Formats: sequence, structure tokens, C-alpha cells
Amino acid sequence: MNYSETLNYIHSLGKFSKPAGLERITALLDRLCNPQNNFKSIHIAGTNGKGSVSAMLAKIFEISGYKTGLFISPYVIDFRERIQINGEFISEEDLIKYTQTVIDAGAELTEFEFITAVAFLYFSEKKCDIVIAETGLGGRLDATNTLKNVAVSVITKIGLDHSAILGDTAEKIAAEKCGIIKDCPVTVSSCNQKDGALEIIKRSSKSLVVPDISKLEILKSDETGNTFIYKEREYGISLCGEYQIENALTVIETAENSGYNIPYEAVKAALADTYFPARAEIICKAPLALLDGAHNPDGAKALADIMKKYSGKITAVIGVMRDKDYKQVLKTTLKHCKNAVAVTVEGMPRSLPACSLAETAAEFCPCTVAESYDSAIKKADEISNGEPVFVFGSLYLAGGIREKLKEFYKNFN
Repeated sequence: MNYSETLNYIHSLGKFSKPAGLERITALLDRLCNPQNNFKSIHIAGTNGKGSVSAMLAKIFEISGYKTGLFISPYVIDFRERIQINGEFISEEDLIKYTQTVIDAGAELTEFEFITAVAFLYFSEKKCDIVIAETGLGGRLDATNTLKNVAVSVITKIGLDHSAILGDTAEKIAAEKCGIIKDCPVTVSSCNQKDGALEIIKRSSKSLVVPDISKLEILKSDETGNTFIYKEREYGISLCGEYQIENALTVIETAENSGYNIPYEAVKAALADTYFPARAEIICKAPLALLDGAHNPDGAKALADIMKKYSGKITAVIGVMRDKDYKQVLKTTLKHCKNAVAVTVEGMPRSLPACSLAETAAEFCPCTVAESYDSAIKKADEISNGEPVFVFGSLYLAGGIREKLKEFYKNFN
């Protein structure tokens, strides 16, 4: 197979084509001689913040001199973004090679199970010192829950997402997420959990660490990033949005409790240098154009905290999945917008059609429809009159529209 054929094969497996369970992936990994047992890992579950926490931790361990694997889901820039070592995407040649190896092992898997097996095999053969692994969905039955040598389990902010699969309360979702903890010696939780979710995390953990926000002093938080003092040490984050401070505190405590020698200087440098696309990403500074993958109520709340500064001036470009709680996302964000442009997320059958999205969005601010990403960007620019443009609603929208946004705004920067 060539690279294109490899991607087509992986995508053909389907995301929910088989019942949830660990039996298939466990049997497959056994046939591959259990590559997941050949490296230590930090395992991360949660509703929001998993990607940012994973990226920060990977950068910390890389700067500290460890050969660091990173497994994330979904991707924004390139499919190969999901599997990285020291910030380098898996090569096309290696993706082809390890895909064929997993196919030859003869298992019928879902797409996520398959790519998890590819990642674990790749990290094992490349002899990673540590792997930062993000769950795909939930935790208890997630394919990544085959990891054995887990140094720290991390539970980021729990919120309502995938409720039809994981449960309709924060407590039920927390119970599913906490399935990753198992015999792990240390668990680190976000400092901003709902009380019911935090109680579940406490009961699941041998030793629980929660950042102490009484030792936090925020010095600056704006669209250029964040600066803060935690436990009498100063840090700066390149990622913007005050919610990223919460993620950074989780990261700091995880590094400190990992059992690895991680100097403060490495943590400070990594937080300042971490880059993660479509997480309050500034595409253009003047006029301001911001891209965010917010697609659930908690993600929308975090984005709305950034929008407050520009309330009443923002033009939104929105695209959502119809199986998400998109109405709550729109209610939380569009109250800060003077108008919006709705677009269908391209290549996604689960996308809510732009006309239906515009009808719902119009309850909160005037909304028009665009036929394509290019049209949506152009229309938003025209009606914004030089004021901020925020693009959000789905990571799939973010992935598809990102390069078009960068191309459109390249002459402004």
C-alpha cells in the first residue's frame, strides 16, 4: 500500500463499527508480543483539556532529555499528528510499515483500536523512554486502557460530552474516565472538577494530587498567553485562554509526581514553548482571527471567557456535529457575538447542515449561511468590519478550515 491507500484503509474501519470492549485490542496486542509493555506512560482521560495537557507534558519530557512518544486524538493538521516522537510526526513510510504489520496480525478492529495498536508498536520499536497517551473516548473501555506501565494517571476537567455513550451525569462520566486509573500509584486531577466527579476520582485513586489554587497568582491572561506564579515559581504559557492555566497546573503536578527527574527550568521552558493547533489559536492578530475546537458545553464556556473581552464585536464562523449539545454551545458563545456565519462541516456526515445550524443560532444573534469554508471566511471578513472573527464549533471544522484561514489572513500579519 502507498500512503493514500493506508489512510483509506484505516478510515474504512469505522469509528463505532464494533461494540466497545478491550477484547479485540488485547488479543491483537498479544499477537504483537504486547508492545505496550515495553515503555512507561502517562495516561490521560477527561472531557476537556486532554490535548493541551498531553502536548505540554510531551514537551516537558522532551526538553528534560527523554525520548518521548505522544499519542493524541483527534488530529487537526495531519493524520500523522496523532503519533509523534519528540515533536516529530510519524513518517509516511513508518505509518505504512506499521499499518501492514498490524493488518498481518489478523484482527478486526475499529479505526481507533487499529491506530492505537500501530502507535504502541511504533513507540516500542523506537524505544521511547516514556509515552504520553490520551484516551480517545471514555477510559474504562478505551483501547489505550491496555497500557500497563503507567507512571501517572491524569483526569482533566470532566464535563458532559458523548453522554449517550458515557452517561448523562458528570459522576457517570467520571466513573468511565477513572477506569484508566487501575493500579496506578499516583493520579493527578484538574483543580476545577465538579464535586460529584471529584469524589469519584478520589475513590478510584490510590494517591490523588490536586493542584492547590491557593498557591496560584495570575499575573497576565490575554490573547497573547498567560503568566502566573504557582508555589512561588513563575511560568508563562504560549497557549492563550485562562483555562490553560488550569491545564498547566495539572501538568506541573503531573511532572512533579511522575517519578522522573524533571527540573523546574524544563517545565518553565516547555510551557512557554508548547504549541497546539485549534486551542484558542491566534491565526491573525490585526484584525483578530481566532480558531478554537470548542464543541461541548465546558469547551464553549472556556472560549466564552476569552470572548468576554470583545463582547458585542465578534463575528462567529460556526460548524457543529448534530450529535453534540450544540445548542448549549451556541447559547454560551453567541451572546458575545454581533453576528454569525453558519457552515456545514465538510466531509462529515454527522455535521448539522448549515441551514439548520443558522436557524438555531439565530435565536442568539443574527446568522447567515455560507456554502463553503472559503465563502464563510470571506463573508465573515466582510461583515466583521475589521473587528474580531472567532471560528469554532468542532475540531473537524477546525482541521478543515485552518489552512484556508491562514491563507486568507497571511497578508494581514
